[in-house]
Amino acid sequence: MNYNDYRRKTRAIRLGNIGIGGNYPITVQSMTNTDTHDIEATYNQVKRLSELGCDVIRLAVPDVEAAKTFKALKERGITAPLVADIHFDYRIALAAVECGADKIRINPGNIGSKEKINEVVKACRERGLPIRIGVNSGSLEKHILEKYSSPTAEALAESALYHASLLEELDFSDIAISVKASNVTNMLLANRILAKRTEYPLHLGVTEAGGGERAIVKSSIGVGALLSEGIGDTVRISLTDDPVEEVKIARHILSSLELDEKKGMDIVSCPTCGRTKISLIPLVKEFERRAEEEGITSKNIKVALMGCVVNGPGEAREADIGIAGGIGEGLLFKKGQTVRKIKEENLVEELIDEIKRM
Repeated sequence: MNYNDYRRKTRAIRLGNIGIGGNYPITVQSMTNTDTHDIEATYNQVKRLSELGCDVIRLAVPDVEAAKTFKALKERGITAPLVADIHFDYRIALAAVECGADKIRINPGNIGSKEKINEVVKACRERGLPIRIGVNSGSLEKHILEKYSSPTAEALAESALYHASLLEELDFSDIAISVKASNVTNMLLANRILAKRTEYPLHLGVTEAGGGERAIVKSSIGVGALLSEGIGDTVRISLTDDPVEEVKIARHILSSLELDEKKGMDIVSCPTCGRTKISLIPLVKEFERRAEEEGITSKNIKVALMGCVVNGPGEAREADIGIAGGIGEGLLFKKGQTVRKIKEENLVEELIDEIKRM
């Protein structure tokens, strides 16, 4: 079954050179953690993220001066869509629009009166920019918290719909919605509620997930579960880490669900057992490191690294290229055919060389 056969039907929005929602591919987002006033540092990080395959990049904009960085980045040749993250002051949003932001992230209810919201809407409408409503469990409105007593899934969804209604009253519907929580269950349930109650595209993420393995697991469960249900149009994997790592994990999640249009190398390897005849665990780590260094991970191929002769040959034959371990050696397979035997100490080197020639 094609993903679009069960994917939730949404409106589509355009920002810069990409689309979100509708039948557009799922996009990957991240956010810079440099001081936005520091143009050089921000440019370098945005460039790295873009080169790695980040589709949309968000910048914190704490004041009007920081908004000028958008213009500087565009002048330096950045083409990836840039999102201005705005809180409280509508004038910062207006400055970001003027300086070339491709989308504005606000909560309409916290930037002031209806007149101020209308100023932002007017500026976005004139430039054809969408607005992303961002709701987190730590920033719910007082009246909603009083109603639900805590940031429940229902409270999160109601907050998002409340903010959307403020824009709808101004006849603005070029909207994306993001509802995030550090509690995975609340994040899942809130997005399922929104998926039933609105047609706006949804931005998925588990906020404040932390760092390391725990954060990756939480994000993979929350984002992966919703995508597997056809819910979600763009994703950010929030990590207490280099934003580059967010993009890598997001791409892995999309790839595992066969939703990554950019694809790249798919590495499969066995978990090892008592039948394993080569030192597969360090071998896989070495291969992944070398593949990254050699710049071949963007190749759209499947690579199998298997530890024994039971499942190894069959798995390797299903891959574009692979190895199956024997005692002190491995069989190299390519396109379903056995190529040759290779000594264990040379497996990574020769496998890398073969991939380069593909």
